[in-house]
Amino acid sequence: MTMSLGDADERYLRSLEVEVDADIELNAANTPDEDDLGSPADWLLDPVEAQEEAVELHSLHDAIAVLEGDEEPGAGSTLSSS
Repeated sequence: MTMSLGDADERYLRSLEVEVDADIELNAANTPDEDDLGSPADWLLDPVEAQEEAVELHSLHDAIAVLEGDEEPGAGSTLSSS
Protein backbone atom coordinates (compact mmCIF):
# COMPACT_ATOMS: atom_id res chain seq x y z
CA MET A 1 0.00 0.00 0.00
CA THR A 2 1.46 3.33 -1.06
CA MET A 3 0.65 6.41 0.96
CA SER A 4 0.41 9.80 -0.74
CA LEU A 5 1.77 12.79 1.10
CA GLY A 6 0.32 16.25 0.82
CA ASP A 7 2.47 19.27 0.03
CA ALA A 8 2.60 20.31 3.69
CA ASP A 9 3.73 16.83 4.73
CA GLU A 10 6.40 16.77 2.02
CA ARG A 11 7.72 20.17 3.10
CA TYR A 12 7.77 19.04 6.72
CA LEU A 13 9.67 15.85 5.86
CA ARG A 14 12.20 17.79 3.77
CA SER A 15 12.71 20.23 6.66
CA LEU A 16 13.06 17.36 9.13
CA GLU A 17 15.53 15.62 6.84
CA VAL A 18 17.69 18.76 6.67
CA GLU A 19 17.72 18.96 10.47
CA VAL A 20 18.55 15.27 10.87
CA ASP A 21 21.37 15.56 8.30
CA ALA A 22 22.77 18.54 10.22
CA ASP A 23 22.59 16.57 13.48
CA ILE A 24 24.38 13.63 11.85
CA GLU A 25 27.18 15.94 10.68
CA LEU A 26 27.40 17.61 14.09
CA ASN A 27 27.52 14.26 15.84
CA ALA A 28 30.30 13.04 13.54
CA ALA A 29 32.28 16.26 13.98
CA ASN A 30 32.07 16.12 17.78
CA THR A 31 32.93 12.44 18.14
CA PRO A 32 36.67 11.78 18.47
CA ASP A 33 38.34 8.97 16.55
CA GLU A 34 38.71 5.74 18.51
CA ASP A 35 42.50 6.19 18.42
CA ASP A 36 42.23 9.66 19.96
CA LEU A 37 39.87 9.10 22.91
CA GLY A 38 42.28 10.17 25.63
CA SER A 39 41.41 9.74 29.28
CA PRO A 40 37.76 9.21 30.26
CA ALA A 41 38.19 12.08 32.74
CA ASP A 42 38.73 14.43 29.78
CA TRP A 43 35.70 13.28 27.77
CA LEU A 44 33.00 15.86 27.16
CA LEU A 45 30.91 13.17 25.54
CA ASP A 46 30.84 9.42 26.12
CA PRO A 47 31.86 7.80 22.80
CA VAL A 48 29.34 5.00 23.29
CA GLU A 49 26.52 7.52 23.71
CA ALA A 50 27.72 9.39 20.62
CA GLN A 51 27.65 6.16 18.61
CA GLU A 52 24.17 5.32 19.91
CA GLU A 53 22.98 8.79 18.90
CA ALA A 54 24.48 8.31 15.44
CA VAL A 55 22.58 5.03 15.04
CA GLU A 56 19.34 6.71 16.14
CA LEU A 57 19.86 9.62 13.74
CA HIS A 58 20.59 7.31 10.80
CA SER A 59 17.47 5.27 11.66
CA LEU A 60 15.40 8.46 11.70
CA HIS A 61 16.93 9.50 8.37
CA ASP A 62 16.00 6.10 6.89
CA ALA A 63 12.44 6.39 8.23
CA ILE A 64 12.10 9.78 6.55
CA ALA A 65 13.38 8.26 3.30
CA VAL A 66 10.71 5.54 3.49
CA LEU A 67 7.96 8.11 4.08
CA GLU A 68 9.22 10.14 1.13
CA GLY A 69 9.00 7.04 -1.04
CA ASP A 70 12.71 6.42 -1.55
CA GLU A 71 13.17 2.79 -2.52
CA GLU A 72 16.45 2.09 -0.73
CA PRO A 73 16.74 3.98 2.56
CA GLY A 74 20.24 4.13 3.94
CA ALA A 75 21.87 3.38 0.60
CA GLY A 76 25.31 4.86 0.77
CA SER A 77 25.02 5.96 4.40
CA THR A 78 27.76 4.78 6.71
CA LEU A 79 28.37 5.09 10.39
CA SER A 80 31.70 6.63 11.14
CA SER A 81 33.21 8.52 14.01
CA SER A 82 35.28 10.67 11.68
